[in-house]
This record gives sequence, C-alpha cells and structure tokens, in this order.
Amino acid sequence: MNQFRNRLILMLMLLAGTTYGFSQTVIKGVVRDAGTQQPIQSVSVYFKGGKGVTTDAEGNFTISTTNEKYTVLLFSYVGYKPVSKNVMPNREQDMIVYMDVADAKRNVTVKSSRRGKYSNKNNPAVELIRRVIDNKDKNRITNYDHVSYEQYEKMELMLTKTPEKLMNNRFLKNFKFVFQNNDTTKIQGKAMLPMYLDETISQHYYRKNPEANKTFILGEKKVDFKEYLDVEGISSYLDRLYEPIDVYENNISLLTNMFLSPIADMAPTFYRFYIRDTTEIDGTKLIRLDFSPRNLTDLLFKGTLFVTLDGNYSVQKLVMSISKHANLNFVREVHVNQDFAKGPDGRYHAVMTNTIVEYAITKGAQSSIVGERLVTLKNYKINEPAPDSVFKGPAVVKLFKEDQKQADSFWMQHRTPPLSEAEAKVYTNIDSLTNLKSFKTFMDIATLLLAGYKSFGPYEVGPVNAFYSFNPVEGFRMRVGGRTTPKFSPNIYLENYVAYGFKDMKWKYFLSAAYSFNKTSIYSYPNNFVRLSYQRDTRIPGQELQFVVEDNFLLSFKRGKNDKWLYNDIYKAEYVKEFGKEFGYTIGFKNWKQTPAGVIKYVKEVPVGLITVPDITTSELSAELRWSPHQQFYQGKRFRVPIVNKYPILRLRYIAGIKGLANGEYNYHNVNLNIEKRTFLSQLGYSDVVFEAGYIFGKIPYPLMTVHRANQTFSYQLGSYNLMNFMEFVSDHFIAVNLDHKFNGFFFNKIPLFKKLKWREVVSAKVLYGGVRDENNPELNRGTLKFPVDDETNKPTTYTLNKEPYVEVSAGIMNIFKIIRLDFVKRLTYLDHPNVTQWGLRSRVRLDF
Repeated sequence: MNQFRNRLILMLMLLAGTTYGFSQTVIKGVVRDAGTQQPIQSVSVYFKGGKGVTTDAEGNFTISTTNEKYTVLLFSYVGYKPVSKNVMPNREQDMIVYMDVADAKRNVTVKSSRRGKYSNKNNPAVELIRRVIDNKDKNRITNYDHVSYEQYEKMELMLTKTPEKLMNNRFLKNFKFVFQNNDTTKIQGKAMLPMYLDETISQHYYRKNPEANKTFILGEKKVDFKEYLDVEGISSYLDRLYEPIDVYENNISLLTNMFLSPIADMAPTFYRFYIRDTTEIDGTKLIRLDFSPRNLTDLLFKGTLFVTLDGNYSVQKLVMSISKHANLNFVREVHVNQDFAKGPDGRYHAVMTNTIVEYAITKGAQSSIVGERLVTLKNYKINEPAPDSVFKGPAVVKLFKEDQKQADSFWMQHRTPPLSEAEAKVYTNIDSLTNLKSFKTFMDIATLLLAGYKSFGPYEVGPVNAFYSFNPVEGFRMRVGGRTTPKFSPNIYLENYVAYGFKDMKWKYFLSAAYSFNKTSIYSYPNNFVRLSYQRDTRIPGQELQFVVEDNFLLSFKRGKNDKWLYNDIYKAEYVKEFGKEFGYTIGFKNWKQTPAGVIKYVKEVPVGLITVPDITTSELSAELRWSPHQQFYQGKRFRVPIVNKYPILRLRYIAGIKGLANGEYNYHNVNLNIEKRTFLSQLGYSDVVFEAGYIFGKIPYPLMTVHRANQTFSYQLGSYNLMNFMEFVSDHFIAVNLDHKFNGFFFNKIPLFKKLKWREVVSAKVLYGGVRDENNPELNRGTLKFPVDDETNKPTTYTLNKEPYVEVSAGIMNIFKIIRLDFVKRLTYLDHPNVTQWGLRSRVRLDF
C-alpha cells in the first residue's frame, strides 16, 4: 500500500497543470532528404536561442513558442548541412524542409526494403553491427588506464497543460504565478511548466589498475518543497528511472526496466538493422545505421546510430526512442540523444546524453509529466594519472557542507548549457509557493488522503487507515493516535495511540519517546537516535508486516480460521545508527510478556497432570547489522520504502534471551540472516530472490521459536506464505528461499490478444526447510508447552517441518488494467493438515512502469 501511495504522489502531479490564454507561434512540417526525397528521422528542430524537438520516424515535427522574439527556426542533423527558416510570430504555419548532405561526400547509398523478408544472413548492416559489437571493449572509457572529466547533470520535471477548470479551482487559483512560467516545448509543441529541478556539478576520476572510481561533488542545487514532499526521495526515484546510459553495455536501465542495447551481444537476434547512407565529417567517414525492434512490444529501442569507419567502429552519435506499442505503463514517449566527441587519441567519448520521457495516465490524456535528465561531460583528461590520495576514502565525497549554497557565479561558470529563463525561475517560484497559506492547506488535505496523517503543527494525527478495524478477539476496534513533528522539537519525538476492542472490552495503548542526536526526524534518513517505548496490544503470532500498519482496516478481512492471537506487553529500548546509506546497526533491549488469546492456550504436562501457563515473559538483548550498497529509497510518512535496484541487501540479527533479567524466564541465542537480491535477465525480465536462515540455541517453548509468516488475507504477499495458516509451522532452525520472477511480457508479447492487453507473466516459488530439535519438541519432551489443538477435533493446529519442506508455487498475470497482479497459487506439501487450502487465487495492486 505504501509503495502504491508513493508512486501515486508522483502520478497525481499530472493533475496539477493548467491551460491558460496566450498567443502561440506553431509550426508543423516534415523534413526530407533533398536527394532521395525520403523523410529524415531525429532531425533537431529548434528556435534560434531557444529549445526544440526532433522529427519522428516519418520526418514530421510540431513546435511552438509563446516568445515573439523567436522568428528563426533551425534544422540540424549529423551528416547534413544545417537549414534555417524565417517564421511569422503568433501564427500557425506549415512547411516542408529539404536538407542536403554535408560536403556532398556521399560515397554510397544502400537501401534495404523494410517490406521484404528480413534476414541476418548476407546482410551488410548486420555485418557492420557485429564489428561494432566486437570493438565495444576498446571503445569503452574503461579501456584507458586513467580518465578524469567534469560532469554537469540536470534532472527536471515539467507539467503539460490540463483542463482550464482545474486552474479555476479554489484550491489552485492562488498558484497562477507558477503556471504562468511556461517554457518552450521539448516534445512535439507542448507548453510545459518546470516544477522540479535538480542540478549537480561533479568531478570524476577513474583508475584501471587497481580499479577505482571517485566522484567529488562540487555543487548541488535543487527545488525544495520543504516538509510537504521528500525531495531526497524524489531525487533517488528519478535516479532509478534515469540511470546513466552506456550504449556499450548489453543492457540499458531505464524506467526501472532493462532495455537491450542496439549494440548488445544479442542485438542481431532482437533488432533489425538497415544501412541508410555514408558520409564524411571532419575527415572521418561515418555510416548511418537505422535499427528497429523485431517485436514492437518488447523492451527495445528504435533509432539511428552513426558509426565511424576508421577501424575503431565507434559510435559517433546515437538517437533513439521506443515504440508506441512497447509494453510500458504510463509512458507516452521516450527520447534518448547521445553525442560523442573525438579525443586527441582519435577515440570518441560521450559528451552529452539527454533522456526525455513523457508520462501520462492514458495515451490520450491531456495532462502529462515530462521528465528530463541532461548530462554533459567536458575537460576530459586521458591517461593522466591522479595521485593515489584522490581515491582514498568514500567513493563519493561532497566538497561542501549540507547547508552551504554555491554562488550564482559558480553555476554560470559550470552549467553547460545554461538554464532557460523559465527554468531559472523555478527555484524562486516553488519557494514562494510553499510559503502560501493556500498551498499549505492543499498539501494538508493531500497528505491526509495519501499518507493518512493530518498535521496540527507540532503534532500530527494518524494513520487514518488504522482508526477502525476488526478481528475475532477484539471485535470492532477503534484506535486514535499520532506523533510529534520537527516543529515540536528537532531532537525529541513522541508517538502514541490508544485503542479499544468492543468485544474483549480492553484498552490497548502505545507510547514512545525518542531523542535524535543529529536533529533529523527519526522517520527519515539518516537515523541516529535512541528510543524508549511501551506497548500493550494484540497481535497474530508471527505477523510483522513491513511497510503496513498491522491493524489496517483492509487487512481485517481474512480467509479460514483467524482465532490465534496474543496479548502483548512490550517494554523496549533501542539505539539506531546509520553510516551513510549503505551501513547501519541497531542495538536494543526488549522485555516481552505474551498472554495467549483466542484459541491459544499455554499448556504443559507435569507429574500431576496438565497445567495452564498464564503467560510467558522474556528479556532480550539484540544487535542487528544492515548492509545495503547503493541503497535508494523513498521516505514515506511512516516507512522508508526501498527503490529496488540490482544490489543486494543483507541483514544479520543476533538476540540473546537472558533468564532472570527483568523476570525473563528463558536463556537462548537466536541468529538470523536475510539476503535480498534482484537479478536482471535482460529480455527475460528479472528475478527477486530472498534467502533467509535462522537458528535458535537453547531449550525454549514453541512461542519463542520462529513462527513462520503466513497469510490468510486475500491479497498476495511477497514475504509471506500465501496458503499457510496462521501459526501452522514453527521452527528452531530453518532455511527459506523465495523466488519471484517477472517476465515483463516476454512470452505474452508474441501472442496477439495478450500483446494488445500488455499483460505480463509472473511465476514464483517458496521453499521452507526447517525443524524442531528433540529437546524443544513437545511430542518428545513433555516438560515443554504443548502445541495448540483444535477445540472441535482435538487435533494439533501447529506443526514442525521435520518431515519435509513446505513448498508453494504460483503462476500469474501482471499488469491487468495496468495495476493488478493476479496469482494462481498451489500448495504442494502438508496437504493433510486441517483447514488447509490447496489452491488459491490472490491479487495484488501495484503501480509500476
């Protein structure tokens, strides 16, 4: 739910644009080759002094501006002579533009019929691309012993127009000054409004042997929405959407998906290639090579490569986009332009990469978001060794303090290219916007609806989705609570709630107090705090759901018998410390008194018969280490939601139970290891793999063992066993492997109906090995607590895994109506247990590209 909510925040920005009255200069036309009369794709069309667009596959373009000073339209394309045309301001005009080949040095023109049968055999275009592939390694920047360069990066979000009635909405009418800051269109003549801007200047160093990379960040500047939006989280999410593009890699990560590069090792299998012509620029012969997907729905590009014929087969220019039929959600257009410049050694190095993506709820929606990532590189130094001291310390170092701002002169010196007038205004406009009372009211309502909290300055009430729920033990349950904000204190954070069950007629409550040593909210990065808390509440054994409040109303609906509960009294003290985004630890103390509820009874056998144990108390000391290289996340109101990438996440936890400490009744040691990893398999999609293992040393009753996570809701839970019953299995040692593989439509894209629906395949398997040692098994050791039994049949309802592993598998369809995942789940083992469901249909809602 929280991931759905965080992505929804970005999507709802689509509703914030507007139309407004102004006069426009609009030019529509087509660009053709003067000799062949064929349309030219990817020609740059722009106003002199302004920004522009590129022509589509048919050579068509549409461009507009509201600036009357723009009266000259320029056309440029590698291998062709530039063209300029005079235009009349504030009028709509049509034109046909013919471009001549530069220097008339066209050595050969090779045409391939796109309508005929395509074959890789005896195809000169395929032979050429294979030479490019064979020379990839020597054309990479990592082929050099030493490289350094300066990089400018700009990340921008812009809104396109929305219905005018939205602008006149009483919540938005005071924001007109923001919407009047329109910029010249970047995609097919659409007026766009810059709303988010993030700029970074950095110096990069690379050393081949021993391999090392170092980045010094010289300056940062970004729009600040203050407490209303997690700007760092937005920046991390955009970094994940727009990862650095290296055409020499086999796969290009874009929009959280892996696209096959047009010069990947397997490119001839998935792409069609066509030689258009050859030309000569600055003494270097180039071949223009067009490429397109064999299957238009696959995650592939279409576009043009310019390849050098100097024996290096380097890429000199790259222009590409995606098919409108590609299996992507909420994406209307994607454009990638990459320029390479010739270095002193004759090799070509990337000097500019511009990635533009237009997002829309539907293909025909008026509103859209345009995101742009522009990267320029300059001042290359090749094979000039940097001192060893440069590479010491962290891989990324900021050369300024967090609250330090660089002067305007710094940005004027290092920005390449400079900001447009509209872009330059976005910083002051957003600052003014966040100070408006009407904007604060608007964001309060949005935060209540999306995040579930209502702020009252130093205190906020929520989450609202936990105010009402129900379960068999408490019946109808009402809850209200909240927490303090940084406005109360930058160091002290309090949180509380009170709840009441109308069936058990008992009060539940929670109170915590935390002290933040770095004056940063304990709910945001980086954590460095100590917290004391007390909680009296109910819980299902083994249910600790990440990113979800456990008494969420939607989780109240369960299948089967939901009658195993505990009353818990928990005193807790913990210290949390994070070192950067990659490493952190938690140390703590926990005193836990658990009292059985529902059908659970703590019963054990003694010489005189059976006795009932009213409760169990444990006292624990714990330590947890977390290592997450290159971690990215979005900070929600209550939870930090990871933005999954290709790097692993490792957690190691140790718990020591101490008998006699604060009424603790047992001595034991609990060690748990959890490793998560996403593996990308190019066109075959990606796999999420989770490995977990645990071992508990000591003699303990079953409530202190690992109660494996079961799911009796009707939703599909990735981290739980979806056909296991609550408290069905316990272990004092176990190994678990979960695999969830998404094919991203690889097979469905070949089936006509499924191809149109853009459905995607998903399969999963969950295997759990475990067991209970004889000393802890109540069937073999009568001095320990007996497993629960069914009141009606007197048969056990809790079991060990000593006989065989628990296994469940599923196959499903994702992307139904773009947001629904439907899984058909099959349980393969322990089918003789009572109240077991062998088959199940489970759903999951998720926003994804």
